[in-house]
Amino acid sequence: MFQVLYLLVFVVLAILAVVNLARNLMMVASDSQRSRSNWSQRSSIPHPELLDSAGNVVNEPLMVMRSASVEDIRSRLDALYESSPGQSSLDKLDEN
Repeated sequence: MFQVLYLLVFVVLAILAVVNLARNLMMVASDSQRSRSNWSQRSSIPHPELLDSAGNVVNEPLMVMRSASVEDIRSRLDALYESSPGQSSLDKLDEN
Protein backbone atom coordinates (compact mmCIF):
# COMPACT_ATOMS: atom_id res chain seq x y z
CA MET A 1 0.00 0.00 0.00
CA PHE A 2 2.81 2.42 0.89
CA GLN A 3 4.59 1.62 -2.37
CA VAL A 4 1.55 2.69 -4.40
CA LEU A 5 1.21 5.89 -2.38
CA TYR A 6 4.93 6.58 -2.76
CA LEU A 7 4.74 5.98 -6.53
CA LEU A 8 1.69 8.25 -6.87
CA VAL A 9 3.39 11.10 -4.96
CA PHE A 10 6.53 10.66 -7.05
CA VAL A 11 4.55 10.84 -10.32
CA VAL A 12 2.69 13.97 -9.18
CA LEU A 13 5.95 15.67 -8.16
CA ALA A 14 7.60 14.69 -11.45
CA ILE A 15 4.69 16.13 -13.44
CA LEU A 16 4.84 19.36 -11.42
CA ALA A 17 8.59 19.61 -12.02
CA VAL A 18 8.21 19.15 -15.79
CA VAL A 19 5.38 21.71 -15.96
CA ASN A 20 7.44 24.18 -13.93
CA LEU A 21 10.45 23.59 -16.21
CA ALA A 22 8.37 24.25 -19.33
CA ARG A 23 6.88 27.42 -17.81
CA ASN A 24 10.34 28.70 -16.83
CA LEU A 25 11.71 28.02 -20.32
CA MET A 26 8.86 29.99 -21.88
CA MET A 27 9.45 32.89 -19.47
CA VAL A 28 13.18 32.92 -20.24
CA ALA A 29 12.45 32.94 -23.97
CA SER A 30 10.01 35.84 -23.65
CA ASP A 31 12.45 37.78 -21.42
CA SER A 32 15.19 37.19 -23.97
CA GLN A 33 13.05 38.58 -26.78
CA ARG A 34 12.09 41.56 -24.65
CA SER A 35 15.70 42.31 -23.69
CA ARG A 36 16.79 42.14 -27.35
CA SER A 37 14.27 44.78 -28.33
CA ASN A 38 15.32 46.94 -25.35
CA TRP A 39 19.00 46.47 -26.26
CA SER A 40 18.46 47.81 -29.78
CA GLN A 41 16.80 50.89 -28.32
CA ARG A 42 19.53 51.43 -25.71
CA SER A 43 22.46 50.84 -28.05
CA SER A 44 22.42 54.45 -29.28
CA ILE A 45 22.98 55.79 -25.73
CA PRO A 46 26.63 55.45 -24.61
CA HIS A 47 27.52 54.21 -21.16
CA PRO A 48 28.12 57.07 -18.65
CA GLU A 49 31.72 55.95 -18.04
CA LEU A 50 32.47 56.58 -21.72
CA LEU A 51 31.54 60.27 -21.41
CA ASP A 52 33.74 63.10 -20.18
CA SER A 53 32.60 65.83 -17.79
CA ALA A 54 31.00 67.80 -20.65
CA GLY A 55 29.00 64.77 -21.83
CA ASN A 56 31.05 64.11 -24.96
CA VAL A 57 32.11 60.59 -25.92
CA VAL A 58 35.74 59.84 -24.99
CA ASN A 59 37.72 58.54 -27.99
CA GLU A 60 40.95 57.72 -26.14
CA PRO A 61 41.75 54.38 -24.50
CA LEU A 62 40.50 54.19 -20.94
CA MET A 63 43.09 51.71 -19.75
CA VAL A 64 46.50 50.90 -21.15
CA MET A 65 48.04 47.58 -20.19
CA ARG A 66 51.74 46.93 -20.50
CA SER A 67 52.78 43.45 -21.42
CA ALA A 68 55.47 41.87 -19.28
CA SER A 69 57.66 38.89 -19.88
CA VAL A 70 57.67 35.82 -17.66
CA GLU A 71 61.22 36.53 -16.55
CA ASP A 72 60.29 40.07 -15.46
CA ILE A 73 57.38 38.78 -13.42
CA ARG A 74 59.52 36.06 -11.84
CA SER A 75 62.21 38.55 -10.88
CA ARG A 76 59.60 40.82 -9.28
CA LEU A 77 58.09 37.91 -7.35
CA ASP A 78 61.55 36.80 -6.22
CA ALA A 79 62.30 40.35 -5.04
CA LEU A 80 59.04 40.42 -3.08
CA TYR A 81 59.78 37.03 -1.57
CA GLU A 82 63.31 38.00 -0.58
CA SER A 83 62.17 41.27 0.98
CA SER A 84 59.44 39.62 3.07
CA PRO A 85 59.88 40.01 6.86
CA GLY A 86 60.08 36.29 7.66
CA GLN A 87 62.56 35.48 4.92
CA SER A 88 65.62 35.13 7.17
CA SER A 89 63.94 32.50 9.36
CA LEU A 90 62.82 30.58 6.28
CA ASP A 91 66.38 30.52 4.90
CA LYS A 92 67.63 29.02 8.17
CA LEU A 93 65.03 26.28 7.94
CA ASP A 94 65.99 25.51 4.32
CA GLU A 95 69.68 25.24 5.21
CA ASN A 96 68.99 22.61 7.92
